[in-house]
Amino acid sequence: MSVAETALPEAAEAAEATGAADATGTVRRTAFRRPAPGVLAAGAWLALVALAALLLPLLSGFDPLHGDFAHPSAAPGPGHWLGTDAAGRDVLQRTVAGARASFAVAGLTIAVGLLGGGALGLAAGWFRGPVDKVIGFATDLLMSVPSLILVMITVALRGPSLAVIGTLIGLFTVPHFTRVVRAVVLSLSERGFVQAARMIGTAPPRILRREVVPHVAPAALTFAFTATTVAIVAEGSLSFLGFGLRPPEPSWGGIIAEGRTTLGSAPWISLAPAAVLCLTVLALNYLGEQLRSKGGRG
Repeated sequence: MSVAETALPEAAEAAEATGAADATGTVRRTAFRRPAPGVLAAGAWLALVALAALLLPLLSGFDPLHGDFAHPSAAPGPGHWLGTDAAGRDVLQRTVAGARASFAVAGLTIAVGLLGGGALGLAAGWFRGPVDKVIGFATDLLMSVPSLILVMITVALRGPSLAVIGTLIGLFTVPHFTRVVRAVVLSLSERGFVQAARMIGTAPPRILRREVVPHVAPAALTFAFTATTVAIVAEGSLSFLGFGLRPPEPSWGGIIAEGRTTLGSAPWISLAPAAVLCLTVLALNYLGEQLRSKGGRG
């Protein structure tokens, strides 16, 4: 569940190029370009999954826990477009409900990682010295902890819930957000417009708010795509191992685990949520990579 270290400098470089500023601190705007087909396809897929997760549960007949006992393990077809599981529950409805769980964990992860890591990265990059050393030691210490194992132990002690899982995964993304933000702040602190603001006596909080944070935001948001994929995969892994939501509450990893015993006779039970999970992670990774490469071209 660790975040690839190589994504950190790339995200920082992308944000620096995307948020490049002139001597007055004004962000340069590049000409509008039509998105590539791959970007459109990835964005459309994520929009489709998000809208399905938000809107389909509002329909009156939506009930991922309801079992059609007359059609257990039914193949995909009219009435059950992705088939049913061994208890007759609609796989499509359970996959959509599982998306809500994954997105909820991902959203909480990003909130914790972005706020915590952003604040620590700003402090480390701006104040440097002892503050930077203390924050660096703390982040290195947190990164040395076997995160997935610790999450499993905590869930076993506290009980599984989206809030606990999302907060814990978010906690382990804080060091990576910290490094991304710190790298950009260190670079910006030597730029002319920041030095000019210091020379005229502008208060540090005002400099951070008006000159630094707007240039840090692109890097942090770009890296958020990587953190989102980490959260979704981690939640799916925990659910698959039995440390996610308790059955019959649906989650992608849990549904995949439920169908693994019937892969030979009813493969759609596991393959449907697995395909949605893989395509969602692929789309997020692709969009994040496109943002990094676009920022790198400046």
